[in-house]
Amino acid sequence: MWHVVGIPGPEESVYETLARRRQATVNELLDELGLSRARLTRTLRRLVDRGLVTRLPGRPARYAAVPPDQVAASLIAERERDLLRLRAHARELAEEIRRRDPVRHHPAELVEVIEGAANVRATFVRLQREARVQIRGLDRPPYLDNPVAGNAEENQQLTDRGLTYRVVYDQAALAIPGRMAEIWQGIQRGERARVARDVPMKLVICDDRLALVPVLRDGYLADAAYLVYPSSLLDAFSALFEALWERAVAINRIGQGRPAGLSARDTDLIGLLASGATDETIARTLGCSVRTVHRRVHQIMASVGAETRFQAGMEAVRRGWV
Repeated sequence: MWHVVGIPGPEESVYETLARRRQATVNELLDELGLSRARLTRTLRRLVDRGLVTRLPGRPARYAAVPPDQVAASLIAERERDLLRLRAHARELAEEIRRRDPVRHHPAELVEVIEGAANVRATFVRLQREARVQIRGLDRPPYLDNPVAGNAEENQQLTDRGLTYRVVYDQAALAIPGRMAEIWQGIQRGERARVARDVPMKLVICDDRLALVPVLRDGYLADAAYLVYPSSLLDAFSALFEALWERAVAINRIGQGRPAGLSARDTDLIGLLASGATDETIARTLGCSVRTVHRRVHQIMASVGAETRFQAGMEAVRRGWV
């Protein structure tokens, strides 16, 4: 475990053995660890130099381990400082490279092909970590991974950095069992989500600097993606997203103003209703019968004085229910 902060296995073993004993001589540790005296002495010297162990005065020499929680806090802080320095250095290097070659002149340099599912996933994570302001996305089936498994990286960026996420979901995505619950978890953390019919492609845009476009082949998601650099093509993807965002319908949890008698399931149902989902899609998403959905939709229509499902959804939006 200690290797994550730069303590190799042999030193970890000696340190933890000493920490459990609190204090010990070399001979006492030899009996327990089964190391040669020379190797144990060298290891103890390294641990003393790193501040994990203290040599006590007197003879024979006794060693005491610094408490593990103090050691961990110190080493983690040291590693965090190193990582921050690395990040700053990487940014400076990237800026230097951009200053030397501010514009990619050849068209072939404007699009990079990422091959392999693992590389596509790693690039998706990298874009989220490199984003400074926002991530914009178009989400539709098919999926490379389980779409209900959640995006741990998005959750972390929303929680730790307050990065803005705006996502337009295709209606077909909402029909996947468990998908709506996963989307609402993101909304609760700060994601801004909307739904539209016939979202034309899958797309992720990092600020206005990069776009990742998964490759579709014969209706299936290939283990490849296009990474698009600043260009007129990237501008077109950005304009496409904004156009879809403007005509898409927001999906949000009902807030504090939820009227009495409206259950948690009604909350989900109205969100789907406002997004334009059919009764069949709502039934699959909520795990109930179409007849139940049909009956409850008509009850909600009656409660808001709407004559059509669309009017009911728009009235829910107007009242701030979704």
